[in-house]
Amino acid sequence: MKKLPTVLKRREVLKKTGSVLLATPFVSLVGCDQEDSDTDTTSTSTSDSSSRSSSSSASDTTTIDAELEWASGGTDLITVDYPDDSIFEDSGSCSLTLTERTTEGPCYLGVSESEDISEGQTGLPMMFCMQLVDENCNPLDGYLIEVWHCNTKGIYSGDTSQSDDDSTFAGDFCTDNDAEAEASVWFRGELTTDSSGRVNFKSCFPGWYSGRTIHIHFRVRQEYGGSDYMVSQFCFDDSFTEEICTTHELYKARSIQDTTLASGKDTVFPKSDYQDFLLNIAQNSDGTLLAYKRVMISA
Repeated sequence: MKKLPTVLKRREVLKKTGSVLLATPFVSLVGCDQEDSDTDTTSTSTSDSSSRSSSSSASDTTTIDAELEWASGGTDLITVDYPDDSIFEDSGSCSLTLTERTTEGPCYLGVSESEDISEGQTGLPMMFCMQLVDENCNPLDGYLIEVWHCNTKGIYSGDTSQSDDDSTFAGDFCTDNDAEAEASVWFRGELTTDSSGRVNFKSCFPGWYSGRTIHIHFRVRQEYGGSDYMVSQFCFDDSFTEEICTTHELYKARSIQDTTLASGKDTVFPKSDYQDFLLNIAQNSDGTLLAYKRVMISA
């Protein structure tokens, strides 16, 4: 794909790329029935009426402490350990459903393995945890999971000098002609699932850009350069994005995103029944964000 001209608006690009959905394997973004176990105490919760909650479906687990301030800064503020696997044991079944995978988008470029993908960027520090399982809910180890998203200003990094495949990168559209972005690889990384099917990234809550709700891209494949099992995106509940975009000191200058899930105008996520794409969230005891999801594939 050739570099897009600067005059092509971001919304126009989204309409073009968002309309092309790739062929999909059987996948599911649901929980699996397992025995109950205690959740790691690194996240905090409250049961009173003042507790903030952005959960919109039974499969979402949101524990937010109304009295705890959100952290603001870099990933060095993440001082708690990653939670154990019990966070993925949401209510639900292991029945396999067909879930439409979404477009890769024009802002992908391959990068090397990295756990902390912030590259010094700041925002609301975020743990991003995924667990990959098969149709029997057995964890899948040795699979590559790659994630990428924009910074608090809605800008993607765009240094393609270390990328093995930058042929589809949309240049000026993704970086918004920002010189720092063009020389950086922030918020891009790839890790291999462990014996629990887990990968854990340290990042920051993304910002937004016109025409899209706040989202995180991800790709699943069995080996580097191999065929994709899934290319898709995750999103956040509208009430949570509104809270962060209107109250957090590093996001509120841009205010609320112009495209919500409820509006039905996002160019990638379905107008309804988008719950499968919603990330589960919780607030860690250090004020940082925990975002997590279990992904099922037919391996």
